[in-house]
Amino acid sequence: MQLRNLALLAAAGIVPSVNGAATLRFSCSQLVVERLDPLVNPGENPSPHLHQVVGGNAFNVSMDPTVHDLPTTATCTSCTPVEDFSNYWTAVLFFKARNGTLHRVNTFGNELGFTQAKGGQTVYYLSSGKVTAFKPGFRMTVGDPKIRTADELNKRYKYMDFTCLQSSMTRGGQTTHFPTQPCAAGIMVSIRFPTCWDGKNVDSPDHQSHVAYPVGNACPSTHPVTVPQVFYETYWDTRPFNNKAEWPADGSQPFVWSFGDQTGYGIHGDYVFGWKGDALQRAMDANCNSDLFANRINCPTLQTQSLEQANQCTKTKTVTENLDGWLTELPGGMPIN
Repeated sequence: MQLRNLALLAAAGIVPSVNGAATLRFSCSQLVVERLDPLVNPGENPSPHLHQVVGGNAFNVSMDPTVHDLPTTATCTSCTPVEDFSNYWTAVLFFKARNGTLHRVNTFGNELGFTQAKGGQTVYYLSSGKVTAFKPGFRMTVGDPKIRTADELNKRYKYMDFTCLQSSMTRGGQTTHFPTQPCAAGIMVSIRFPTCWDGKNVDSPDHQSHVAYPVGNACPSTHPVTVPQVFYETYWDTRPFNNKAEWPADGSQPFVWSFGDQTGYGIHGDYVFGWKGDALQRAMDANCNSDLFANRINCPTLQTQSLEQANQCTKTKTVTENLDGWLTELPGGMPIN
């Protein structure tokens, strides 16, 4: 089992440190799919584009950290660690058929241990040594929905990509753009956040400047504090849309993000920290790890719940609009470009 774990870690580009490392991996079932974005568009109901959200049920339209403390406001979490009331969200994938109509693509549970999860995503917290857990009120984003070229994405961001799954075990062959051929087992989208913090600000005006990528193996002097790497894997069930007769007549790929991006380069993710007390720091200090093929967190310091229990934590949508079936435009009327 350990050898299989190490092989999968290597394929995913996760290299454990010989000095001790945390590889905390768990499932977060779907909490809600709706047009809210309390980071980029706080107070806007609805926000411009659609998101899929997991984590604690305190997610709302504003989430002002001065009045909205996630661990004390939430009453449940869709993640298996019961002390994690954080919220994790991404844009939503749509299929654009040859006739121009659009259909939302559902997420599904990671088949490496989380098959019973009702959609959502797999979340990792990774370290390669001593790290400092995030502080209350911490939030960040990574990626930019306005990006439409590989050059721009690669200049500004790292470790965000698509894997065209041929089976649940497929790793490797990642691209920074949407896959161009049908994917037999769906599309896995991976989003990793920077691991260096300025040590002062829990947010910044652009929600990104207070964090940075390491330079080589060390954090830069401007952002000297090493924090855990937050890493999302989202499995999109593109299998119902693999009939190329329904793809665009010009042979182009048919998928589009909910903000109108047909390239995939606008990939981005949002994170709001909400672990209870010192639970995350305890887990990182203990170098907790998880089985990569089963729903098992090897971390006595953390309390966990079953996938069935996590599935029961959902949130009623506050934005009333049709998200199912065939649509003539993206939710919110987002233009496709």
